[in-house]
Amino acid sequence: MALNREERERFLAEPHIAALAVDSGAGDRAPLVVPIWYQYAPGGDLWILTGAESRKDRLIMAAGRFSLLVERVAPTVRYVSVEGPVTERIDGTHDHLVELATRYLPAGKVEGYVAMASGEHGEQVVIRMSPQRWVSSDLGGL
Repeated sequence: MALNREERERFLAEPHIAALAVDSGAGDRAPLVVPIWYQYAPGGDLWILTGAESRKDRLIMAAGRFSLLVERVAPTVRYVSVEGPVTERIDGTHDHLVELATRYLPAGKVEGYVAMASGEHGEQVVIRMSPQRWVSSDLGGL
């Protein structure tokens, strides 16, 4: 059964690891699909943090859009896929990194992760996407 707007937005706002998909730009390659952390609040744009000039960054900017898929298997199989255009690309900041780390990691792990990522991940960018097309389902009623 498809989720209504409130259900799908609330589910997307939960801290799931997303599968990001973007056109590879090459006729002989499938789309790039990678796991990624993201941030989303119902009714707004979502954003990701990735390496500046990384393959992912270059492909997203070339395509001008990307998709995210989030899912769970318990207590019921549920998923939300969202696709839309890039609305902004800005320099990532320490605050962006802390926000994502806090969303996904236990409180005691955030500081260590942020220190590691700040030192090892290089320059980061925030890419915002406006959700335009949704596909969702919850198979719990079957």
